[in-house]
Amino acid sequence: MKGVLVSAPSSGTGKTTVMLGLLRALTEDGLTVQPYKSGPDYIDPAFHRAASGRASFNLDTWSMGDGLLSAISAQAAGADICVAEGSMGLYDGVATRGLSGFGSSAETAQRMGWPVVLVLDVGGQAQSAAATALGFRNYAPDLPFAGVILNRVASPRHERLTRLGMERAGLPVLGCLPRRGDLTLPERHLGLIQAVEHPDLEAAIAGYAAFLREHVDLDAIRAAAAGHALPEARALPKPPAQRIALAQDAAFSFTYPHLLEGWRAAGAEILPFSPLADEAPDASADLVWLPGGYPELHAGKLAAAETFRKGLLAHAETRPVHGECGGYMALGEALIDKQGERHRMAGLLGLVTSYEKRKFHLGYRRATLQAPMPGAQPGQALRGHEFHYSTILEQPDAPLAQVADADGNAVPETGSLRGHVTGTFFHLISAEGAA
Repeated sequence: MKGVLVSAPSSGTGKTTVMLGLLRALTEDGLTVQPYKSGPDYIDPAFHRAASGRASFNLDTWSMGDGLLSAISAQAAGADICVAEGSMGLYDGVATRGLSGFGSSAETAQRMGWPVVLVLDVGGQAQSAAATALGFRNYAPDLPFAGVILNRVASPRHERLTRLGMERAGLPVLGCLPRRGDLTLPERHLGLIQAVEHPDLEAAIAGYAAFLREHVDLDAIRAAAAGHALPEARALPKPPAQRIALAQDAAFSFTYPHLLEGWRAAGAEILPFSPLADEAPDASADLVWLPGGYPELHAGKLAAAETFRKGLLAHAETRPVHGECGGYMALGEALIDKQGERHRMAGLLGLVTSYEKRKFHLGYRRATLQAPMPGAQPGQALRGHEFHYSTILEQPDAPLAQVADADGNAVPETGSLRGHVTGTFFHLISAEGAA
């Protein structure tokens, strides 16, 4: 499947707004566009779906082997073009190789054969921007490269000078975007706000598309799209149960799309419910799964959700309950918000977490299970990613796994186990050796 990958030298250069505008503009032109996100991000794919009308999937060379990458790329069946969004800077990854790479966006582009569209913030420079772009172009000579989009151009003179530098370096300019203060997306401590929380997402995306259509050569981007054959695909991840009650609302929404697609493809039933609406999980479910999200923003409401809590307690008496990150915190004894107020959580685990003194936790995780969790057995190695600002104050339960970062250094967030209840701070992406 032919495609391109939108990347940049660093975060904060405007690549997400370019991505959303490009997805919508190509869709408006009658193309079926398949979006992807390079790296472990669970917020951007929801924006991609809103812009393109198709589910967006993560591709990650550290936590996914070639077979899983191929299976996820197969989700583009029926599309005319793939458009992927990079994460961080183009070459940013980790020091130690994962299942098939170091986790950079450049590796995703190379693996898929998708030429890179490099978004450059040229504020404060002119011809010098070409030196930056040339360095990114030549750092990996075998990396497919489509060209550059110049962002935050101050004036026609600024554009002319910057283009001269690019011409001298032999770099195609695919577009020049004038500086506009309204082309930003609202953010909070994990990055962008969630798509469902945007006050007027449809109008914003339509505005990005119109802006790109005016200032970017869409035909040149379509002509640059390329791709190559991939290794034989293996199946998407198998479901951990047949009937899965899945928490889904503004507090619990961080699920990787390839997991849900794999569960559905294998015939599992996903039964959504909303803890924030004080809904109990389906009483007939085999498993309750609480994904990550923003429980810290809704701690008071969750503490008062008695129907939800009683439903969890009843389920956990005989059947498994699992929580990831925010879901893990909600299964604990208490959550202390940034104002220092303590809120009672479900109490199925003894975990107490606090946002009063924020501590940043970010990175890939490799977990070797010491006890079973839904869908995996002791000894199984799992790959995932951790991203939160909470601090553990109490964790009295048995550890679920031995957990290390990408370089093999042990981390203290081992997860917890009590009865039928398990929880982890890492978000599961794949299981090593899964068929």
